[in-house]
Amino acid sequence: MKSVDIYTDGACSGNPGPGGWGAILKYGEVEKEISGGERMTTNNRMELMAAIASLSLLKEPCHVTLYSDSKYLVDSLTKGWVYSWEKNNFVKKGKAVPNTDLWRSILMLVRKHEVEFVWVKGHAENPYNNRCDELAVTEWKKIKGE
Repeated sequence: MKSVDIYTDGACSGNPGPGGWGAILKYGEVEKEISGGERMTTNNRMELMAAIASLSLLKEPCHVTLYSDSKYLVDSLTKGWVYSWEKNNFVKKGKAVPNTDLWRSILMLVRKHEVEFVWVKGHAENPYNNRCDELAVTEWKKIKGE
């Protein structure tokens, strides 16, 4: 099984507002940058979209280490919250879990691959996380017209 490192980040101008996401996929010495955005979204949706978009690019099952500065993304998976939400049809305390559509997509992808989620401190010493942030901010600025 191939091993791939993925770095992701999401950003939003206003919350909700224009948002962007960025990701870097690393396989050996090969690196690929991807990014995208939405006109009206939230920072959490952009964090999830970065993970979905990058995992979706993998053409075969891989061992993936996915680095993110989003506690929302990392904790939901590593602490098992998303699996509890899934068992309860994405209802928590009588209310629909936000971003259910994206959580369903992530669950489908993590079941295809072996994914380890690792939290990294944002806006710190990690050059890959910082580059993902630049990609995400560039996307929302394009959408916003800056």
